Amino acid sequence: MKKILLLFTLALSITGVQAQDSLMLRKLYDEALVNGKCYENLRYLCKSIGPRLSGSAGAQKAVEWSKMLMDSYGFDKVYLQEVMVPHWVRGKKEEGYIIDGNNKIPVAITALGMSVATPKEGITANVIEVKSLKELDSLGEDVIKGKIVFFNRPFDPRFIETGQAYGTAGDQRFMGPPAAAKYGAVGVIVRSLTESIDNYPHTGTTAYDAAGKNIPAAAISTIAANTLSSMLKLRKLPLIKFYFKQNCQLLPDAKSYNVVGEITGTQNPNKFITVGGHLDSWDLAEGAHDDGTGVMQSVEVLRIFKAIGYRPKNSIRAVFFMNEENGHKGGTKYAELAAQNKEEHIAAIETDEGGFTPRGFSFQGVSGSFLKELNKSWKHLFEPYEADRLVAGGGGTDIGPLKETIPSVVLIGYRPDSQRYFDIHHTPNDVFENVNKRELELGAATIAGLVYLIDQHNLSF
Repeated sequence: MKKILLLFTLALSITGVQAQDSLMLRKLYDEALVNGKCYENLRYLCKSIGPRLSGSAGAQKAVEWSKMLMDSYGFDKVYLQEVMVPHWVRGKKEEGYIIDGNNKIPVAITALGMSVATPKEGITANVIEVKSLKELDSLGEDVIKGKIVFFNRPFDPRFIETGQAYGTAGDQRFMGPPAAAKYGAVGVIVRSLTESIDNYPHTGTTAYDAAGKNIPAAAISTIAANTLSSMLKLRKLPLIKFYFKQNCQLLPDAKSYNVVGEITGTQNPNKFITVGGHLDSWDLAEGAHDDGTGVMQSVEVLRIFKAIGYRPKNSIRAVFFMNEENGHKGGTKYAELAAQNKEEHIAAIETDEGGFTPRGFSFQGVSGSFLKELNKSWKHLFEPYEADRLVAGGGGTDIGPLKETIPSVVLIGYRPDSQRYFDIHHTPNDVFENVNKRELELGAATIAGLVYLIDQHNLSF
């Protein structure tokens, strides 16, 4: 009888805790949807500051404003973490066209981040189209030398999560230029990493072999890629050439900062839950979805807690990382300092997939039993908000280095609906007008809900 009574009492206790959690999540969502600030904060970041490529004046202005914003919310701590970042500049707008005999067909083109410039007169050469790095290797120097390599592997439309399509197509942009240079190519053009068929070229960083030759690299729009590919198929190779000119350069590293705001834990001030995104953006637009939405959602989590009077057990940090786009120096610095200060990090959440409708979270490197218990305990709490997908998957670029210095930390990626993200990712279309207020606020509330649950119950599944 005593055992039955104990089990009944325990069941009531668990039910009471779950009811309390449910009520708290409702309170978080109400605050975000009724009194939310992230949309107007994003408006200021995009319209009053604009592009924020690392090392630029825009990036520095964003750092200064972000610190003032956090100070204005009265967080327990607000500070900057100094970090040296790459300083790449695009220069004068790029030019490109397909040459078909005496005809010149202009194409939408943009230099890839960290690329070198072409000669002042530009580059004109025959084009070799390939679909993969493996195909490039099969052709070798005899075919590639002196030519422009055209990487034209499209997104695989069969992936439901478009980030997977991006992941399987991205090697041609990131590793294509050094691979082509190895075989004597004079330049590289890459099909933009998107499923959309439009005339907006997508930039993004590329890498070079430190011991190899650097050759100019650019992305062309998907319409331009389709046009060029069709012309190469219809005509004999020597008749089709490509011309492009770009004026980018890499300057000495510049001093910049991560921006950190903190609410100190009442019980465990030296245990941390981090939520963050990256403050820098590419220079083609305002960096609204990539990643203005992420940083504004992150600071909104702490603002919501302050607004409703919630005092966390553990310390909660909002981190605006610098230099995710072309170097990842901010995330590396944050992890280094966390290790130096012997901080214990329970979890780190990254929001860097746009400000679209929330769907849930992905948990990096966790066991099947962890996910099973996690879903059993918390899935029903997010179901009313249609953000209940708690799955295995990546955490994020900026929080990744934490795992190397603090192995016990759980890395978590915020996962909004992915269908529209790569339509505007790294393009001139990444502007404030393409962000939906309600979707952004729902995302901030969803992240706040997860932070609250971790703070109350830890992640010891």
